[in-house]
Parts: sequence; structure tokens; C-alpha cells
Amino acid sequence: MDFAEARRFMVEGQLRPNRVEDPRIVAALRDLPRERFVPAAMASRAYADADVPLPGGRAMLKPLVLARLVQLSGLRRGERALVLAAGTGFGAALMAAIGASVTAVESDPVLLATARVAIAATVPAGTVTVVEGNPAAGHAAGAPYDVIMIEGGVQAVPDAVQDQLVEGGRLVAIGLAGGPPGRALLLRRAGGAVSTTVDFDAHAAALPGFATAPTFAF
Repeated sequence: MDFAEARRFMVEGQLRPNRVEDPRIVAALRDLPRERFVPAAMASRAYADADVPLPGGRAMLKPLVLARLVQLSGLRRGERALVLAAGTGFGAALMAAIGASVTAVESDPVLLATARVAIAATVPAGTVTVVEGNPAAGHAAGAPYDVIMIEGGVQAVPDAVQDQLVEGGRLVAIGLAGGPPGRALLLRRAGGAVSTTVDFDAHAAALPGFATAPTFAF
């Protein structure tokens, strides 16, 4: 399979017609070898317009949803980003490729192993730190963060995670509390409070650990 051609087709066929307008994201997704972040047997599905199944019942967000979620975050070069439930690390690699300093938290050892290898092979050393931990607890040791991305579907965003945002920081995730379809959420911290905006419709598999009492409402 010609993966470079598959990336080009993904960008031209999936992203550009569907409001992915940030040129940094488009360029990064044209260059990043997404096939390195999926099990070898699934490599041919890496660029499909669908989630990619991962070990442990998890899934990698389809390219369009991930691209729009990162775009929604308004991530700027030089900002500090935290990716929770980072899976095999593709979302973290994308954020690093557009100029962020990224911490990626994942609890599954198989996914962690893939993430460490794939990230080391695709982004500059030191731009992504991969941490084993509970995604629903965030990573307080590195807080505060300018941007937090939860890479999957959530019923709620724990207060402990929201508290790790810097003043003016943003958090993005796919909210599932309103029932299907899921909806992209943008949480902003300002004046010590966190507000929530609902954006585009999106599917994402529910993540374990994010089903506590809701702190947002649709």
C-alpha cells in the first residue's frame, strides 16, 4: 500500500471538505505516518474515514474527528498540552508536530509500548513525554497546561482534570452525556471558572474512568 498517497487522499478527501482549515494541522497530517500508530494488521485501515480498533477494546479516533478536535482547542506553537487516554500516541504526535510541548498519559501497557516506539520514530526527541498513569486523574505533576485533550468519549470531565488548566486554558473532548451522536466539547478556564461550549457532532468510543457525576450539561 502506498501510505503517502493514502495520506494525501485523506487530506484532500476527508479533511479539506470538512472544515479542517488550520494549515499546520493539514500539513502535519499529510506528513505523519499514521500507519505506525496502529497494529500492523490494521495498517491498511489507518487512513480510512473510521475509528481504528486497538487492543484492549480501545479505538483510535478517525482522522477527521481528531483533526477537528485539535483545531477546536486553538493550540498555539510553544504551548503546553496534555493528552489523556493517549492510546498509541497519534494525537500527541499531531500536537507536537504543530509546535506544542506534549505530555501523553495512558494506562494500557500494550498501547503505551506502541506509543513510545511510534512517537520516537516520528517526532523530534523531547517534544512528547509519554507517562503511564490514570487518564481520569490527569497529570498534576506537570500542571498547569494550556490545552488538555481527552482522546475519546466521556460522560463527564473530572474536576481534577479541569483544575489542571492554566487560566485561559482550553480542554477538548467528545461528550457522550447527551446520547448519540456525541458532541465535541470545548471547556475554557477564565476567572477561576470553567465554561463549556458544544461544537460539532462526532462519534467516539466511551473511555473508562470518565463516567463520574457530570460537570457540564448540553
